[in-house]
Amino acid sequence: MINKEEFRKKIIISAGQIFSRYGFKKTTMDEIAKALKMGKSSVYYYFASKEEIFEAVILHEANILRNELTTAIKSAESPIDKMKNYIFVRMKSFEKLANYYNAIFDKNLDHFNFIEKIREKYDREELAILRLIIYHGARRKVFNVTNSEYTALAIQTTLKGLEVPLFWKKKELDIEERLNAILNVLFYGIVRKD
Repeated sequence: MINKEEFRKKIIISAGQIFSRYGFKKTTMDEIAKALKMGKSSVYYYFASKEEIFEAVILHEANILRNELTTAIKSAESPIDKMKNYIFVRMKSFEKLANYYNAIFDKNLDHFNFIEKIREKYDREELAILRLIIYHGARRKVFNVTNSEYTALAIQTTLKGLEVPLFWKKKELDIEERLNAILNVLFYGIVRKD
């Protein structure tokens, strides 16, 4: 007998590939069913609509990102390495998690309530992670920060500013070089310390 949860996951993964290739609007339930080699009614047994599948895909990708970020942070000892790992993993996940980032960026998806909830949750979680890294760095006297809340917000804003060029032109940019430049400014500033 087929495990219902396993099959839902199979649908989510398969649909995720189709959504990332064609976008939400152009993807049809027929294509999802065809990719799974099953009838459309079988897909409807597990999900009521294309929107419901898309939401499940986005939540699945959000969990992947959360797990990768947690692993990246835990694998580093120093606050500097934690911040580096966080930023690199976050920014390099764009290609792998296309649907998640589409949901965050695509204004055509704004009418879905779940999209706004996911965006808000993403922002809250990211700020909490950044605050924690900054707080530990300040306590260990590695970071010179007076307000970890504002610093986390400034870093988040910087990363969001880089998302758009990375997201739309990812093939043309050297991501590594840009991230290192951001980290350099973040850690050492632009003012000379004579």
